[in-house]
Amino acid sequence: MRVTDSAFNSSLINQLNGLTSQQYNLQNQVTTGLRIQSASDDPTAMEDTLNDQANVAAQTQYGSNITTLQNRATSIYNVLESLQTASSKAGEYATSAGNGTQSPSALKITGSEVNDLLNQVVALANTKDPSTGQYLFGGTASSQPPFVATKDASGNITGVTYQGNAAVNQTDIGSGVAVSVDIPGANTTGTGARGLFTDSQSGADFINHLISLRDNLNSGNTAAVTATDSANLQKDEDNITYQVANNGVVQSHLDTASTLTTNNTSSLNTMISNSSSANMVQTMVQLSATQTAYQAALESGVKVMQLSILNYIS
Repeated sequence: MRVTDSAFNSSLINQLNGLTSQQYNLQNQVTTGLRIQSASDDPTAMEDTLNDQANVAAQTQYGSNITTLQNRATSIYNVLESLQTASSKAGEYATSAGNGTQSPSALKITGSEVNDLLNQVVALANTKDPSTGQYLFGGTASSQPPFVATKDASGNITGVTYQGNAAVNQTDIGSGVAVSVDIPGANTTGTGARGLFTDSQSGADFINHLISLRDNLNSGNTAAVTATDSANLQKDEDNITYQVANNGVVQSHLDTASTLTTNNTSSLNTMISNSSSANMVQTMVQLSATQTAYQAALESGVKVMQLSILNYIS
C-alpha cells in the first residue's frame, strides 16, 4: 500500500506538533521548576497539592493568630507585674499601720500614698492593647474603658463602675484548638474566667479594698486595717498571683503552638515540593531527547519531500 504525499504530510505535521508541545511543557518545567502546571498533568498529584496549599494557608492564619495572642499576653503580663508591685506595697502599708506605732499624721501620709496607689491601679485597669487599641480588661466589651471612677469634690476616687463583661474571646491556634489570653476586669457570676480586679470566686476586689484601706488610714481606724483590710488585700494578692501563673501557662502553650505551626508549615511545603516539583536532571534529559526527536523528524520530512519532488519532476 502506497502512502500518499498528503497522508505523509499530515502525519509529519501531527508528529511535529506533538513534539513541539512536549518541548514547550518540558521547557516550562525547567523554567518554573514545577512538574505540574495544570490538573491534566497529574490529577491526583494536583489534588494533593491543592489540599496541602489550603493547609499551608490555614497554618499561616494560625501563626498570625498566635503572634497576635502572644503580643496581647505580653501586654497583659506587663500590667500584672505592675499590679503585683502595687499589691505588695498595699500589704506593706496595711501591716505597718496595723502595728499601732504610727501617729495620726503619719497614718494620713500613708493614706495619701495609698490614694496615689489607687489612682495607678485604676489607670492600669483601663490599659489598652498597644497593637489593637482595645481595652485589655473589659472582657468582650473592649471598645470602651472598662472601669469608670466616681470622685468626690477633692478629686479622690470613691468607687468604680465596671462597664465590661465577664466573657473572653477564644481564638483558633490550631485545628480544633482555641485559647484565650484575656482576663475580664471583673466577674461576679461565680463561674467562668476569674476577674482580675473584682472576682467573687476568690473574694478579690482590689480597687474597693484600696479605697477602704485609704479611708481607714485617713480616719486613724487601725483596728479595721488590721481586722479587715489586711485580709482582703491578701485575697487580692493571691488572685493576682493566680493570674500571673495562668498567663505564664497560656504563653507557654502559645510558644508550643507556634513551634508546631512552623513545623507543620515546613512539612507541608516539603510535601508540595515533592508532589509538584520537577526532577531537573530527568526533565533536562527528556527535553534533550525531545529536541533531538523533533530535529530528526524535521530532517526526515525534508528528505522525503525532496524525493517526492524529484519523482514528480522525473
